[in-house]
Amino acid sequence: MTRRANVAKVQIARKDLGLDDVAYRLMLERLTGHTSSADCTDAQLGLVLDEMKAKGWTPKVVTGGRIGRRARPVADHPSAKKARALWLSLWHLGEVRDPSEPALEAFARRQLGVEQLQWADQAQCYKLIEALKAMAERAGWSQDTSGLPRGTDLVKVLKVGLLRLQAKRLGMRLAIDRQPGAIFQADHSALDQAIRSLGDQIRAAATADAG
Repeated sequence: MTRRANVAKVQIARKDLGLDDVAYRLMLERLTGHTSSADCTDAQLGLVLDEMKAKGWTPKVVTGGRIGRRARPVADHPSAKKARALWLSLWHLGEVRDPSEPALEAFARRQLGVEQLQWADQAQCYKLIEALKAMAERAGWSQDTSGLPRGTDLVKVLKVGLLRLQAKRLGMRLAIDRQPGAIFQADHSALDQAIRSLGDQIRAAATADAG
């Protein structure tokens, strides 16, 4: 099989697994030292495909010998998106080992007893979100936003809480916290980038401790 075909298989697997850009590139870098499949050798692409198969992806040969797979639809209703955001946040905190969509689906299946998150009704999704919030609370990331002034950006409050807990776990102090209120003036993209960066450091530290 040509190298181009292997690159295409990686992209198909990435889409089927529902890996976001951050999770995908972190996996590539961990396995190959590259952040793009186009830069990988055939052997490295094989490692990536093996990892994706371990995460639940299975290729299927279809008419004409092409490799394909009918992707399981990713749950796209608002509650599922909120559950996915919590799942990824817990990954950046080091509480979840696998950020992939199949891992979230497996967690949801244990919690709700439904085969696919897409099939869950709103009551079931509420139960899933509450289970994820409970995980966050046990980890020290408060989900309580009651009592805040009307008009407060609650999502930003939660992101700041996550960022501060990450910094605490790494034994560091956020430079921006030295300026009262400054951290709340940061936009969402800056907070997201900081959360991803500290998440990388938390996982690296965990790997070093395990080694």
